[in-house]
Amino acid sequence: MTQDGAEARDDPHLIQRIAGGDRLAMQVLFGRHRVRVFRFILRFVRDEAGAEDILAEVFLDVWRQAGKFEGRSSVSTWLLSIARFKALSFVRQRRDAPYDEEAAAEIADEADDPEIEIAKRDKSAALRNCLQKLTVEHREIIDLVYYHEKSVEEVAQITGVPAATVKTRLFYARQKLSEILKRAGVDRGWP
Repeated sequence: MTQDGAEARDDPHLIQRIAGGDRLAMQVLFGRHRVRVFRFILRFVRDEAGAEDILAEVFLDVWRQAGKFEGRSSVSTWLLSIARFKALSFVRQRRDAPYDEEAAAEIADEADDPEIEIAKRDKSAALRNCLQKLTVEHREIIDLVYYHEKSVEEVAQITGVPAATVKTRLFYARQKLSEILKRAGVDRGWP
């Protein structure tokens, strides 16, 4: 689910239009990024209703703050930065919120047939369980790099740590995840 280059190049223009009060531009931006931002938030908060609320807050902030967007990062990086801040605040307020495995597993890839979907869901559940054994810092880096396809520099902007720290965390996160996957008997490929 990568955003194509034309859309990514158009996003800053949408932000300019949103800053001018263009509701249609806001709808287009929301349509492009809502699923990706929602999934990112859901991995943090582990609560579908809470993730929906945070998603609404993120795009409300975009509506209010569009004029302050400076273009120092991509729009998707800016959105994930806002989402990360709001999700961390939510988690701090609700330390005891349980992770809703079923809700996360229900986000399906509609391009696959049912047999492949079931196999992917089983492997995906095993991978999520293994990812949960990583530290929060390592999980966050893996999520941003592999699920959101962010560069090291973008991850550094989102997390507020130096790029060298991101590289180090990514190295150790991959190493640790590989060990955990081996112990769990999970191979790397899809069926």
